Amino acid sequence: MSEESQIRFGPVTGVGSLPGTDAREAAKTVTGSFEDFPHLPELPARGPGADMIGRTAGMLVELYARVEPSGWRIGDRPGRDTRRARSWLGEDLDALEEFTQDYRGPLKVQAVGPWTLAAALELRNGEAALSDPGACRDLAASLAEGLRLHLAEVRRRVPGARPVLQLDEPSLTAVLRGQVPTASGYRTHRAVDRQTVEAALRDIVSAHDGGPVVVHSCAPDVPFALLRRAGVAGLSFDFSLLTERDDEAIGEAVEDGVRLLAGVVPGTDGPLSDPGGSVMGVRTLWRRLGLRPELLAEAVTLTPACGLAGASPQYARSAYAHCVRAARSLADNPE
Repeated sequence: MSEESQIRFGPVTGVGSLPGTDAREAAKTVTGSFEDFPHLPELPARGPGADMIGRTAGMLVELYARVEPSGWRIGDRPGRDTRRARSWLGEDLDALEEFTQDYRGPLKVQAVGPWTLAAALELRNGEAALSDPGACRDLAASLAEGLRLHLAEVRRRVPGARPVLQLDEPSLTAVLRGQVPTASGYRTHRAVDRQTVEAALRDIVSAHDGGPVVVHSCAPDVPFALLRRAGVAGLSFDFSLLTERDDEAIGEAVEDGVRLLAGVVPGTDGPLSDPGGSVMGVRTLWRRLGLRPELLAEAVTLTPACGLAGASPQYARSAYAHCVRAARSLADNPE
């Protein structure tokens, strides 16, 4: 991992989604909360096309999707649902551009990764694209090109930004274990070979013109070692789901210069501990791994545990402020 990739992160950021439907209010919240590492907000409460699958489907090149009663299905041509998804993404970029005038630094944008997308998008027969290796390859190639264009647009709108691409892969573990259900619900799709999964992710990483790529999953048993081999610059996860079984893979990732985006603040409304208490587990992990405390601030970015779409607006703002205070606590007192 190059030194350049390591420094393209701030101490704290959000995962992606927020409650509400007002793009300007969301951009104002994000840029006001994270001066050193803002992100492009997502507002799934607006409806189909603003949800994470529809939003990313709208980015695809020469592949289109429409909403069916069972979910998003690949179609022949762009329709109303594709136009709606692209329109909302444009709104979000307009708002972000407004609130990032003269900004210079890392800026995170999110999209669904190729394997979660393949598990969620249906083919014409109603089965997931995951059932067809050729469809998976086409989908990954279309996604890579769509993300390349999306990142170019972000750079055009915010010229001082260094885009960090986050791939959301909550279904990745299920894909690897053969746990994605078929359309009937009676069977599951065959597990995808780990080398195939890794190769597709590596292709997306390389399509980002050398910029950092983070993979996010707030599901249990994230395949950290596979993601590190795929060349990601950051691993984003729900810290509360880590177990000591993950220690070796986490330690190897840190030693390889991979940034940890540790989700330490709950993603839904509830009481928040003191900032120092929120990062106690991070300090404990560091001691268990035998890593130098002064490396903490260089290696860890704090985030909520997952997206905040299911939270109240008040809690979302509080969670972001809490992440900032927790990051300050970690930097001031790494031991």
